[in-house]
Amino acid sequence: MSAADRPATGRIMSGEMAEQPAVLRRILDEGAPKIREVAEQIAARNPRFVLLTARGTSDNAALYAKYLLEVLLGKPCGLTSMSTTTAYEAKPDLTDCLVITVSQSGGSPDLVASTQAAREAGAITLAVTNNADSALAAVSEFHIDVLAGPEKALPATKTYTAELLALYLFVDGLRGGDGAENARALPELAEQILGRQAEVKELAGRYRFAERMVLTSRGYGYPTAKEAALKLMETSYIPALSYSGADLLHGPLAMVDNVSPVIAIVTDGKGGDALQPVLDRLKDRGADLVVIGPKPQVDGASAGFVLPTEGVGEELQPILEIIPLQMLAYEVTIARGQDPDAPRALAKVTETH
Repeated sequence: MSAADRPATGRIMSGEMAEQPAVLRRILDEGAPKIREVAEQIAARNPRFVLLTARGTSDNAALYAKYLLEVLLGKPCGLTSMSTTTAYEAKPDLTDCLVITVSQSGGSPDLVASTQAAREAGAITLAVTNNADSALAAVSEFHIDVLAGPEKALPATKTYTAELLALYLFVDGLRGGDGAENARALPELAEQILGRQAEVKELAGRYRFAERMVLTSRGYGYPTAKEAALKLMETSYIPALSYSGADLLHGPLAMVDNVSPVIAIVTDGKGGDALQPVLDRLKDRGADLVVIGPKPQVDGASAGFVLPTEGVGEELQPILEIIPLQMLAYEVTIARGQDPDAPRALAKVTETH
């Protein structure tokens, strides 16, 4: 969508979504060597386990990194509870632990304080931010700049995909891989997806009057479900619930009926295979099911968006999966007469303590 074609509301978010192919290229061309250097330095320290610290959109990027670290490296990995150190003043022994803090702005006080505490407790600390001059970067031993450029819309779009790619390159660098080469197809494929605005706009018509939505996936696609739900809630204000497919079967499936919109992110690989029994159960319940994934047809789905993922490994597909869902959040919000650039009650930099 050209700048002239964008509606007056949502122009900033739309423009930033359109920047994503350029951001991905910048990371691959300019950022990859620096990320690899950081990865080599940390790999030489041989951390015994990894903790990830983040909030909001960056928390979903951190969850993606957790899958990468556990699947590709076999490293024990967890998501931190910052209040244990910032509120309860716990002092864990983090000797030989790698603590990765992911934040777009690098400015939230609790992220800075917990990272500082981790470093004092013996951890190797790495900040992944879009702001090399941030307080978080300053207190961390290592820093990776995701090179997304200024992001002005309140809903994060280009910084999220930039975080995903930077984290993938870092984790692959820890094992000595050539991650940049594996990811070369991403910018062009992202451009193809962004060019299918009309398709997404038509899909958005299903959700204009939705009172609730459910998003589900498994494996590498699960962070995508969580991030898509967050985007829908913060832009359109539709309550959007995200579940691992396995968790959905453990109770929440009971709320799904034949008028319940469900979006399933079906990654091509083991995660998508593991989700198939969930799709079967959703079909049995008559759910209004839409599938986002590379397969043109999933039995039981009433609509979908086919992703171009040829030559892209399962672990990289989340970078493409989220883009049509960002577009969907934008289109649903516009259709509901709201401005996705400035959701009510939100600030671009959220300062939690």
